[in-house]
Amino acid sequence: MPSRKFADGEVVMGRWPGSVLYYEVQVTSYDDVAHLYTVKYKDGTELALKESDIRSQSSFKHRKSQSSSSSPSRRSSSRSRSRSRSPGRPAKGRRRSASQSREHKEDKKKTIQETSVALPVLVLFKPSENNTKRYNGEPESTEKNASNTEKSCIILEQKLKPDLEIKRVLEQYSLRSRKDDKKKEEIYSEKKTFVAVKPIEKVSTKTKEMEFGGRIGTFMLMLVLPATVLYLLLMCKQEDPSLLNFPSLPALETLWDWRVFGVILLWFFLQAAFYLLPIGKVVEGLPLSSGRRLQYRINGFYAFILTAAAIGVLLYFELELHYLYDHLVQFAVSAAAFSLALSIYLYVRSLKAPEEELAPGGNSGYFIYDFFTGHELNPRIGSFDLKYFCELRPGLIGWVVINLAMLLAEMKIHNLSVPSLSMILVNSFQLLYVVDALWNEEAVLTTMDITHDGFGFMLAFGDLVWVPFVYSLQAFYLVGHPTTITWPVAAAIAVLNCIGYYIFRSANSQKNNFRRNPADPKLANLKFIPTATGKGLLVTGWWGFVRHPNYLGDIIMALAWSLPCGFNHILPYFYVIYFICLLVHREARDEHHCKQKYGLAWERYCQRVPYRIFPYIY
Repeated sequence: MPSRKFADGEVVMGRWPGSVLYYEVQVTSYDDVAHLYTVKYKDGTELALKESDIRSQSSFKHRKSQSSSSSPSRRSSSRSRSRSRSPGRPAKGRRRSASQSREHKEDKKKTIQETSVALPVLVLFKPSENNTKRYNGEPESTEKNASNTEKSCIILEQKLKPDLEIKRVLEQYSLRSRKDDKKKEEIYSEKKTFVAVKPIEKVSTKTKEMEFGGRIGTFMLMLVLPATVLYLLLMCKQEDPSLLNFPSLPALETLWDWRVFGVILLWFFLQAAFYLLPIGKVVEGLPLSSGRRLQYRINGFYAFILTAAAIGVLLYFELELHYLYDHLVQFAVSAAAFSLALSIYLYVRSLKAPEEELAPGGNSGYFIYDFFTGHELNPRIGSFDLKYFCELRPGLIGWVVINLAMLLAEMKIHNLSVPSLSMILVNSFQLLYVVDALWNEEAVLTTMDITHDGFGFMLAFGDLVWVPFVYSLQAFYLVGHPTTITWPVAAAIAVLNCIGYYIFRSANSQKNNFRRNPADPKLANLKFIPTATGKGLLVTGWWGFVRHPNYLGDIIMALAWSLPCGFNHILPYFYVIYFICLLVHREARDEHHCKQKYGLAWERYCQRVPYRIFPYIY
């Protein structure tokens, strides 16, 4: 555990986040866990800074005096000796003059060496209100900025180029022979080589805090999640899907069908082929811990259009799509088996991945935990990003296809010429959600699934099994348990869904646009709290209303998807209950992550925005 360098109450120079400016600050406290100093600027701003961003005042004064007084004295003494020489002196005098000349040359060379290896002088500014405004994005005139810089600048940052400076002086005064010059160049080249190959200390990326109950919790989840999917689907098949009426377990041989497994493989590789098509723009993701940015092709919406065209052709040739309804349990089992096989492949290949490519949350050293959460952050086969592909393509588009199959099955089983109003609402609401996700595909690059979580069993099972087979639960329920609703009720449910969608989409758009370009003129009316990471925390708009407005919109939409199923059974509302529990867990994880990342700035944000998801409730 490293000891702290600066004491509480000590006045030091702190670097302002996102700039090279240093201000006079006072240390107020120190976080032993995050190793961050809480400092207070003269204008009252409090930020959490790393120790590397703080310098003592004495070190700045020493550098200033050293840079301003070391070389002039030597230059003045050498000039005085130079004036005392006369070309009319005798030979002895000339010999003395040559000796003095050699001393003069040595002094000049020594002076240049001392100047060239001096540490770079840092820019110091006195804190002022104008500087703070400029950081927050408020414009200032050029003349005002120039005057403030002249008044507040103490030392100008500069770094001399030692090789060029020494070479210029040696050529001008011919201080050494060519042999000595060559020897000097070899010495400097050796120094350069030594600096270039100096090893850099590696920072450990081991996972220190485990989620989901650690090793035991993740092992139980790997058993409970597939069992839950199977239980829900078997419940929907019963005439009385009440919780007390536990379904009978089918024979194991009836749960597996190689033909169904072949369809799952065909579906996965068809979507992979659409992903590889050279259509759609290529964008860069957020910077990784190494500073590198990965490239992603944005063509999910095109893949959806091509899939819809393919399904339309199959329906034209009278393919019985309701086959999905008759074998939905078998499809779920096959998808679970495929996700397990994919997870094993992902973990095996992650064992050879470099340390910097491992997920920060899935590098605990425990097999079960890392297998579940994902050991590698961005597993790729060439340019094919497996996690990014599975996040939206096979499961999300498959969800729409299953809903369509349920709609056709309802019409066939109940001899309907048109689908029921309840089925139309469920299909329409969830289709809107999927199309929105694919249309705004680029926004997924800023989510924790992409930036923080590894790709393991949790995301593989969630993307390929949980999303398509649990999210389509309402449509599956309505096939066996039709529910009649009136048009006024349908209109009220539609309004509720629109409200949830508006909150969800506008909140996510604000966040994504601010993350990518905080200086966007469209966001000029938004206020934020600066943090030590250089990023800002929005305190106006939706993010000033509650801390996670996108989760609020999600829950409202989930309720609107379940209401068309009526109130005869609680089974259709499992999705709402699950979604609330999931988002509360995610919210708690986000709170912990943001507190570690932003420190005091997050505490100020929580004071400014006290409600997490539900205003005036939670």
